[in-house]
Amino acid sequence: MRLGVSGFVLASGVLLAAAGTAQAEETGIASIHSWVRMGRKTCMADHFHYGNGSGATRPQAERAATQSWVDFTAWEYGSSWGRYSIAANKKVTCSRTESWSCDVEARPCRPY
Repeated sequence: MRLGVSGFVLASGVLLAAAGTAQAEETGIASIHSWVRMGRKTCMADHFHYGNGSGATRPQAERAATQSWVDFTAWEYGSSWGRYSIAANKKVTCSRTESWSCDVEARPCRPY
């Protein structure tokens, strides 16, 4: 398939936009922390992030706390760092009064 000049310009623009999107997912702030390689991921060496949430049940409160961790971590460092599923040193603490309240902490990691 041959592209004319306008097709080439359009294709180049699409590639540049895609590259810009990938770069926009990283804020660059993560570089202020030391990193360590852990298997197939890169983690912050000694920096933890925290989240908290509440709910009628413990699972609801844990999900809310985890989402709080994800939202802030992704906002600060970029979406590749905001994956609680691959975070290191996770800790969850919950308590119940009238409803459940949970706190989570973990070191942010990103795929290698």
